[in-house]
Amino acid sequence: MNSLKHVDSHMDELIADLQKLIRQPSVSAKNEGIEECASLVKKMLQKIGIKSELLRLKKGVAPIVFGEIKSKQNPCKTLLFYNHYDVQPAEPFDLWDDPPFSGKRKGNKIFGRGATDDKGELITRIKAVEASLKTTGDVPCNIKFLIEGEEETGSAHIEQYLKKFKKKFSCDGVIWEFGYVDAKNRPIVGLGMKGLLFVELSVKESIRDAHSSLAVVVKNPAWRLIQAVNTLRNDDGKILIKDWYKEVTPLSKKDLQLIKNEPFDEKSFQKEFGITSFVGNKKGIEAKKALVAGATCNIAGFVSGYTGEGAKTVLPGEALVKIDFRLVPKMDPQKQVMRLKKHLKSKGFSDIKIKVFHGEAAARTNSSEPFVQNVKEAADKSYGKSILNVSNAGTGPMFPFVEILKAPCISIGSTYMFSRIHSPNEFARVDLLKKTTKCICLIMENFGKS
Repeated sequence: MNSLKHVDSHMDELIADLQKLIRQPSVSAKNEGIEECASLVKKMLQKIGIKSELLRLKKGVAPIVFGEIKSKQNPCKTLLFYNHYDVQPAEPFDLWDDPPFSGKRKGNKIFGRGATDDKGELITRIKAVEASLKTTGDVPCNIKFLIEGEEETGSAHIEQYLKKFKKKFSCDGVIWEFGYVDAKNRPIVGLGMKGLLFVELSVKESIRDAHSSLAVVVKNPAWRLIQAVNTLRNDDGKILIKDWYKEVTPLSKKDLQLIKNEPFDEKSFQKEFGITSFVGNKKGIEAKKALVAGATCNIAGFVSGYTGEGAKTVLPGEALVKIDFRLVPKMDPQKQVMRLKKHLKSKGFSDIKIKVFHGEAAARTNSSEPFVQNVKEAADKSYGKSILNVSNAGTGPMFPFVEILKAPCISIGSTYMFSRIHSPNEFARVDLLKKTTKCICLIMENFGKS
């Protein structure tokens, strides 16, 4: 394919455009550079011949960059690329070896916030379409881009966007915004995402902090929260809230076979994080099943009293804990909130306040969907070998895409699993950017023929 040769000979342009995107901060959590980055992405699409526009809901909501190009040879099939132009905050800045928005290249790596998540992934999609247009004057199927600016803060408005512009976004398949590449350089073709429920539990016992000598008569809210949180799950990670797993469908035989065949280097994984064992001492297929289909109850943060250097004998007046629950298919975030409330009340913790920040259902594409084979064949050809993954351990707004657009969603991309996304010194690997751009070219070709 001429488009693959075009990718090989134009990598310098891909790198330069990625650096340009990295150098434009776009931190959704701080509303930093969002409008500027949206305009930059729109111009990049227009530059290669993709009709594009900024779609808006209301003032204060990050715009979606929408791009579309119709195929002359196959106007009946449409592939949609979902990506995001916003990034995580770069703090703490002092842990970066170079400025976080420098886009500095060092050998095979390009560093910077968003280098991989998600500007590196986005550039592979754009450059694949450009390669097709430059070499054939056409694309193998209709192509659409939906690039949002709120993914890193929970995609609060994506469902509203999908409903409002449903006709504009209509498609036959969705290539998701990222895809992992494992330690042995094998791409993970992901067929799903877990859901998420993020809550804050808080207790106020007194109107102000007090001297800790009064702990014999004044209740400590931190102890109250510790006792409450301790009722939520056991040491093996199983969630103890009544009916938490009620609607969950067991994994199918085919799913279990895919999980069994998926390689997972436990030692390398543990070494990367400096740990010696997994939750509940899981090993082998049990560890893999947990990553793919296990629900979680995770303490994301616990705050109470004095947390500075040295000692301060204080009895805090209030305490709060932030908890994220990863959800699996059929778990409804709203139902799970009600179950959490009932659980705390039944355990005698009705005084604890619950604040819900975010709820998102899980989604999964059936492994027998023809689109899956289209993507896997392209990944095998570009990388040498790929791995089918029943579901990613992380969360993204895949559910509304499946529910509203009625289109299968598949993750494939260039994100090296140890590329430090969301952390200091995030980087993209140039070799993986090239392979993924070629893979997207092949996916478009396969999809157009199917």
